[in-house]
Amino acid sequence: MKRAPRAGMVRRVRIEQLEYIAAVTRLGSLRRAAEELHLSQPALSETVRNLERELGVDLLERKRSGATISAEGRELLPHIATVIEAVDRLRDAAGDQHRVSRMIRLGTVNTATVPLLIPAVREFRATHPVTQVEVVGAQQTEIHRALLEGSVDLGLVNYLGGDDVPPDLETTELLRGRPVVCLRPDSPLAARPVVSAADLLDGREPLIVMRSGYLMHRFIHRLLAGRTPSFSYSTDGAEMGKLMVAEGLGVTVLPDFSVIGDPLERGGAITHRPLADGEATEVLLVIQRRRSGSVPRAVRDLHQLFVRRAGTPTAP
Repeated sequence: MKRAPRAGMVRRVRIEQLEYIAAVTRLGSLRRAAEELHLSQPALSETVRNLERELGVDLLERKRSGATISAEGRELLPHIATVIEAVDRLRDAAGDQHRVSRMIRLGTVNTATVPLLIPAVREFRATHPVTQVEVVGAQQTEIHRALLEGSVDLGLVNYLGGDDVPPDLETTELLRGRPVVCLRPDSPLAARPVVSAADLLDGREPLIVMRSGYLMHRFIHRLLAGRTPSFSYSTDGAEMGKLMVAEGLGVTVLPDFSVIGDPLERGGAITHRPLADGEATEVLLVIQRRRSGSVPRAVRDLHQLFVRRAGTPTAP
């Protein structure tokens, strides 16, 4: 809803007000933003309302379930990001050692390879010591929605070869691999050079599958053509699946880049075998961000770091 802006608007808008609305947008609620900013929720809410009065625009839609960015507020977000980034550059140039730390929110599906994620975040920390990185695990659809809403800055997601990507997101391929069977070295199937769909169905090893909504759930359903293994587990993401494999509960199917170089694989707790019926399928790990709006420098730096490290995901 548009309001008449107050006189002297440009003089009255303060940088902390813009930082506060950016935090509310990124975190998706006034409560979480208040906790991060070490403010009371009423104080934060009043600051945002003052900014709305100064700009003559309702930046948030307030409901019982919480506050979300409004359509008008979303249009202003690129300009707010540009101002905040310009102030950051000014602080850097002035050598201000007490500047407010920033936070980047990175949404990731669980299959998005720890051997790439952890080294990238570690290297980013070395060059951006005051910028925090919040890693948010979610399903692909949730990450896409958060990217478009502006509550997540970058997203690591997987696609099967031939899948369409959202046109509103800038998509950069990081890794390309194939589905493999993740199992313990002492599994009966580990003696086979290649594992088939029939091997997964015969009950020799329970099959650990991802829940509906995960990419590998869709792949397994297609691979088994509707057939059901004699016994299976269902879990929420690759990391739990690998832990269950390491504990001897069964085998699972994951992209090879999610297994190779994983700490459990390096420690000998899990290994992998080619999947005969998956040789023709490619799995892509990509990094995504919104196409529209100004991108803060730290977000660009982390994005570029992932792209650069993608060629050597197992590097320490």
